[in-house]
Amino acid sequence: MAQKFILLVEDNPDDEALTLRALHKNKLANGVVVARDGAEAVDFLFGTGVHAGRDVDDLPQVVLLDLKLPKLDGFEVLRRIRGDDRTKTLPVVILTSSKEERDVVQGYRDGCNSYVRKPVNFDKFVEAARQLGLYWLLLNERPPR
Repeated sequence: MAQKFILLVEDNPDDEALTLRALHKNKLANGVVVARDGAEAVDFLFGTGVHAGRDVDDLPQVVLLDLKLPKLDGFEVLRRIRGDDRTKTLPVVILTSSKEERDVVQGYRDGCNSYVRKPVNFDKFVEAARQLGLYWLLLNERPPR
């Protein structure tokens, strides 16, 4: 890839389409990789399973991570990201519809960089995606690898 890209980890096809549409509307969708469950996200990041042989030095600028995922939930994906030297500084934004206070607390405890509730209104969602994309792709400065 060798370009700036987002890893979107989302199992709900409607939420995936909505997120991609919002990113596309903001001209931020060119570099989006979608993982549809937690195990696929881990495989992608660490070059295992169906992503064996992938250049694991080519990391996303940010991971947009849903919490309620099949195979491995979002918290477990986050713990694996934070538990590996190669990915422990990778920006992770929990992007979820969960309104549970304990999920917010757990997300930060496990090391997320940000916790964003998905707005129900499409226009608000588009604006949230625009702000996320601009910040994490253009403004945020990552530490050197």
